[in-house]
Amino acid sequence: MRKLIGALMPQRRADRTAGHPGTRLTAAAVVATASPLVVALTAPVQAEAVTAVPQIIPAPASMRTVPGKSFTLTRATKIVVASRSRDAAGVATFLAGLVRPSTGYRLPVVSGPAGSPHAISLRLTSAAGLGTEGYRLDVTGGGVQIQAATAAGLFYGVQTLRQLLPAKVEARSVRPGPWTVPSVHIADQPRFAWRGAMLDVSRHFFTVDETKRYIDEVSLYKINVLHLHLSDDQGWRIAINGWPRLATYGGSTEVGGGQGGYYTQAQYKDIVAYAKKHFITVVPEIDTPSHTNAALASYADLNCDGKAPPLYTGTNVGFSSLCVDKDITYRFLNDVIGELAKLTPGSYVHIGGDEAHSTPLADYVKFIDRLQPIVHAHGKNVIGWNEIAQADVKPGPATLAQNWSIADGTKPVGNALATAAVQKGVQLVLAPANHAYLDMQYDKDSPYGLHWAGYVSVQKSYQWDPTTIFTGVTEKNVRGVEAPIWSETLTKIHEVEYMAFPRLPGIAEIGWSRQQGRSWDEYRTRLAAQGPRWTELGVNFYHSPEIPWDQVG
Repeated sequence: MRKLIGALMPQRRADRTAGHPGTRLTAAAVVATASPLVVALTAPVQAEAVTAVPQIIPAPASMRTVPGKSFTLTRATKIVVASRSRDAAGVATFLAGLVRPSTGYRLPVVSGPAGSPHAISLRLTSAAGLGTEGYRLDVTGGGVQIQAATAAGLFYGVQTLRQLLPAKVEARSVRPGPWTVPSVHIADQPRFAWRGAMLDVSRHFFTVDETKRYIDEVSLYKINVLHLHLSDDQGWRIAINGWPRLATYGGSTEVGGGQGGYYTQAQYKDIVAYAKKHFITVVPEIDTPSHTNAALASYADLNCDGKAPPLYTGTNVGFSSLCVDKDITYRFLNDVIGELAKLTPGSYVHIGGDEAHSTPLADYVKFIDRLQPIVHAHGKNVIGWNEIAQADVKPGPATLAQNWSIADGTKPVGNALATAAVQKGVQLVLAPANHAYLDMQYDKDSPYGLHWAGYVSVQKSYQWDPTTIFTGVTEKNVRGVEAPIWSETLTKIHEVEYMAFPRLPGIAEIGWSRQQGRSWDEYRTRLAAQGPRWTELGVNFYHSPEIPWDQVG
């Protein structure tokens, strides 16, 4: 996003119309010579024999192959849950459902000991020592074992196992085998806790099924946050019982004048529940105080002059503002955030805060300072776009500032809002527009997207690090990364897919894998291996000439 209040940043957009034993693998920095694997949580390094290496994204922290050994999935394979956990059983059921259409195998999910013969075993154990989202994956000729401290870790281990299987496992109809998995020993855990994907459903509305499809796609790469941009000038997308016209009127249009749409509360809860099954937390955003024309058009009293503006279907930004000095503004926000808080089990509500060009800075600061306690009163933590660092944001590990500033990427640059947030003890979620914004065009010939932050190639989207992008920002200041996708030019989910893939997996890897040793030349080979998988899944991905798609066997 966006232009900083007080002209501290460039404007987001002025007008949006305009294998060998002991081989060091892609994810290994330390090679163990025997199991159990010695874990060294460092970055991926370039493999000595890339063609023999499992091509996994995000790169695991540590991985070792055992040549000449493999496991083959057959009709006799069982999925064994070695823990009394409903969530672990849910992961097992997910795996069984994943492989059934392509293999034709109805693999039973049963209870039993870890290491059962010819089985895929899922076990919850704290002995793995890999944190709340880490996992250990061991594949031998006799079976597969995935161990983790939590069901989330098991799920991420299953997603890695998925990439070890042939790409045709993603097919929706029966394909011939064999379904062979190479023998590997992996110990893995994420670098950052926040690995997000943002979907803008306000400029153009995306249905429940379209949103679920995006959840399916991003979860493959261990994304754990879905940031839903639910309100903007062009549309309000969530039903609020106390303010029904927000959805029925404010949600009745979109960019270009289409019919828009909105989620009922039951539909929103369905999305939240579906995301939870993929170990993704939904973070709802109600953008304030600007980007609010849909709300202002729905209720005249929210305007300072008491007059409702017409609905808006263009692409300008920064012209709208809630009335900072009216008490009804805060009753409105209390009601909206209260209802959202009840619908959303996650701990964050996103308050927006960007591009408030028509709100004087003093009023902006006063507004943010009044809004924070409302969010906290409903049991949620605050996240906002980087401009909120201008206000008296409360310090500590809970409040987050999402920084979308344009940055060099190859060397640290000064950034006033990043500095302000860090000085106030507020951690950052990094989403630099000229690297992480998936709606930026790849090049001048891209059929969708914008380029106000420049053209963003696949290489450019991958080659940056959250802890060296801004001067004074270190690992302890960063909660994670996010890949936003704005929908001014995107009307259908297949258009979203075209812009997200192949760039989103790179942002996911930046959030999961260590920086040390990450290499574009090595990564692009692993990325190429995802192409056949996306083809089987029906993902409408961009065949970037930067990626050696034709070198994949």
